[in-house]
Amino acid sequence: MPSLVSVHQNSYKDSVKLLEATRALLSADGVQWGWAFMATPANVETAAQEGASDGLENAGANDLVLAVRADDDDAAKAALETASGILFEATSAADGDEEKIAPDLASAVKEQADSNLAIVSVPGAYATLEAHKALSAGLNVLLFSDNVPLEDEVALKKRAQELGLLVMGPGAGTAMLGGTGLAFANRVNKGSVGVLSAAGTGAQEVMSLLDRWGIGVSHVIGLGGRDLSPEVGGLMAQSAIKALDADPDTKTILLVSKPPSKDVAEMLVNLPKKPMVAAYIGLQDKIPAPLHIKVCNTLEQGVRDTLPFHGVTPPEIVGDLPARLDKTIDGMDAGRTRLSGLYSGGTLCYEAMTIATQRIGPIHSNIPLNKSWTLDSAAPDAHVFLDLGEEEYTDGRPHPMIDTEARIEFMRKQIGDTSLAAVLLDVVIGDGAHDDPASVLAPVAGEIVASGVPVVVYVLGTDSDPQAFDRQRKTFEDAGCIVTETAARAALAACALVQRDSSIVSEDLATPLQTTNTEHPAFANLGASG
Repeated sequence: MPSLVSVHQNSYKDSVKLLEATRALLSADGVQWGWAFMATPANVETAAQEGASDGLENAGANDLVLAVRADDDDAAKAALETASGILFEATSAADGDEEKIAPDLASAVKEQADSNLAIVSVPGAYATLEAHKALSAGLNVLLFSDNVPLEDEVALKKRAQELGLLVMGPGAGTAMLGGTGLAFANRVNKGSVGVLSAAGTGAQEVMSLLDRWGIGVSHVIGLGGRDLSPEVGGLMAQSAIKALDADPDTKTILLVSKPPSKDVAEMLVNLPKKPMVAAYIGLQDKIPAPLHIKVCNTLEQGVRDTLPFHGVTPPEIVGDLPARLDKTIDGMDAGRTRLSGLYSGGTLCYEAMTIATQRIGPIHSNIPLNKSWTLDSAAPDAHVFLDLGEEEYTDGRPHPMIDTEARIEFMRKQIGDTSLAAVLLDVVIGDGAHDDPASVLAPVAGEIVASGVPVVVYVLGTDSDPQAFDRQRKTFEDAGCIVTETAARAALAACALVQRDSSIVSEDLATPLQTTNTEHPAFANLGASG
């Protein structure tokens, strides 16, 4: 099977364009493997492991490489031409003039003086400097890059606060400002809920549910996964809450985060003047908060708690799911006791683990809730969840929301496993994601089901997403999968199969996590009788 490698010297492209080109390579006819990458030593080594090292002996980090392995030379050449076109062919502006590509930030600002946002997507070693350049130019920053040192993040965000600007990230994979989606995003209707998120797929889940349940979104501001840590102290969350409080298009705020520092969590719920729901995923501690603030610990409940502020009744989302589970449970072999979760969304994986742990016991994972529940410590009968978007699974290959091959490899290992009560999958659609994930994942899911292992699937997306939300769901249903209305219900459904108890899927997730903070300024004018 021939491999072809094309090296383009001094042709840096950011990770977003590289992911787009990689997706084009992987979807080309006759292609078995493909990758668009910058020739860093680690990437070159990974390419060599795939048998694609020709011409890379003298390549450096500023050189762009297209590599492909295909059924024959013609297929390989055609795939390279398609990817090259995506990366290098000039596009035309609306007036027919050739679009100008600025060589640096200063030139870009000069060409487009009314810009107010810079997307920084360069290797982590260079990201801090580029973000500072953008701030100096008066631009807000979406810092898509990861591997940015913690001290650099703090310095950037403190400087942004002084300048009245935002630094979203590092590792901010999702945002939507003024109706424009950035990086991975779903297409949602304009609405009056402003979303703040320190969790990428967490932001996608709540924006999609808000849209599907009839409200819509004003803005989605990504904070970066460390923003609510004690070291960063919620610096951008503070700025973003202030911005949404002042935004006339935003009526309520929905804040999403994995368990934050308790001090940061308490500080943030006392900031907004507008109603806010804080969905601190997995949080168990109660948080003192004023009456116009709600605190919960799942994404689903975060959206459900937001709806009443807009006069909307939370929808019925369980439906006939218990009956479908009962049909599956009937006849299940007693030896099927284990749950396997294969996730592309890290936040969805984390939420599912917090839900499942409370109902079926410890979940072993590469992102464990408890430091003793690692993959190394997992017994043969242990429940195992994998976040396949973590670096150990994406080194040398695109994110699983783009490239399905890594997950398919793990899915095939579940076929015929007589210890499994269920396999749990998330499928994220929207801008930036795979063009048609169900077309490649559902057939393998069907093989798992045919081997006797139930498969529970949640599709994250909206009716407006290009992959066609309803069609994605139906493709999995036709393959024999159990498809749910939210990510949280998928986790509950999987637990129901493990426990052989379909009532679990109807459980209320509204855990009381709030106490009234009578020291909040909202109570300052209350008299003794108040």
